[in-house]
Amino acid sequence: MSKKVLDCRGMACPQPVLETKKALEEGFQQEMLIIVDNDAARENVSRFARNAGYSVEVEEKEGCYHLTVNRGPGETQPTAAETANESCDCEAPGGIVYFITTNTLGQGSPDLGEVLMKSLMVTLAEQKPPRALCLLNTGVFLALEDSPVIEQMKKLSASTEILVCGTCLNYYKVKEKMAVGVVSNMYDINSRLTGASKVITVG
Repeated sequence: MSKKVLDCRGMACPQPVLETKKALEEGFQQEMLIIVDNDAARENVSRFARNAGYSVEVEEKEGCYHLTVNRGPGETQPTAAETANESCDCEAPGGIVYFITTNTLGQGSPDLGEVLMKSLMVTLAEQKPPRALCLLNTGVFLALEDSPVIEQMKKLSASTEILVCGTCLNYYKVKEKMAVGVVSNMYDINSRLTGASKVITVG
């Protein structure tokens, strides 16, 4: 029987982990080979698979890492629904709301902050979506047509409410460039924050 192969070379974080998660949910008979080309992906994918109950063997070949993932005989794999439930941080009706007040993530290099913000948005778009994103101050730049995360924002908008501060759009004179979400106000934004079961602040 042929081994299932997942080639994650050239993928930026967190895509190798997300692709691994999908592959594990789809299932395999006994063994799967995952190929990555950097240390971070090797560590992240290995940790994810082990935390999911699989054994992982790592071998370096031709500048890449070959991760052989195994499950023991007779072991059952979690279904996609079970995996989704395990990844959910909160089951309360209010859901999770992200309060985002910046277009970069963390302190330091703006270029690095932009990369990290994109990584966060890719992750949110692939996992169980939050109830809402509330964008204030330079966070509104994430919803503009030239935003580096506009693809992820559009994907999120299919199931996540995206509230974009109208005052902030007007202040930065970018309202006409808004490409996703709805122009909102502090009342509506505060209602989402106070009604949420969990608020995660970014900024």
